[in-house]
Amino acid sequence: MHGPASSGWLLVALCAAAGAYCLLRMRGSAGEERHAAGGEALMGFGMAAMAVPGTVFTPPSWAWPGYAVVFGAAGLHAVWAARTRPHHLHHLAGAAAMVYMAVVMASSPAGAHRHGGSGIPLVTGTLLLYFAGYVLLTGVRLVPAAAVPGGGTAAAGWADRPELARACRLSMGIAMVTMLLTL
Repeated sequence: MHGPASSGWLLVALCAAAGAYCLLRMRGSAGEERHAAGGEALMGFGMAAMAVPGTVFTPPSWAWPGYAVVFGAAGLHAVWAARTRPHHLHHLAGAAAMVYMAVVMASSPAGAHRHGGSGIPLVTGTLLLYFAGYVLLTGVRLVPAAAVPGGGTAAAGWADRPELARACRLSMGIAMVTMLLTL
């Protein structure tokens, strides 16, 4: 690492790649899986936009409230979807974290968020604990199981690979932890 700008660009690349893969999954899926992939794509691209180093681009004053509105709406959608599918509660946690970060950025003086300490410690800590636990759990789920003798290895398309979807979610979880740590 050569400083905050290079780590910011790494986060931008990671989150944009995750968002692009989620769009690919969305295109190749239907029903509930399509909606989940769409929410994850929104999260990936939103995180990529938030991670752009401030030395390169300073968002206009309306951008942070705009993020809060977009991710607030995504959170409401996640609450509605969680009625029938509890895994959408994770999408709610992600949307809440994005709203929280946008509010902190909007209320910080220019450049203050680059030095840390501008968030509410209890909220930041709670979100960090949740996402750190999520990263650990998702990482464990990526550990390959023992191979089954005679098991087929049918060729699957990019959108049909559950391990890639898990790796995408893991990457976004790690990026969320990183962004919360720098808040």
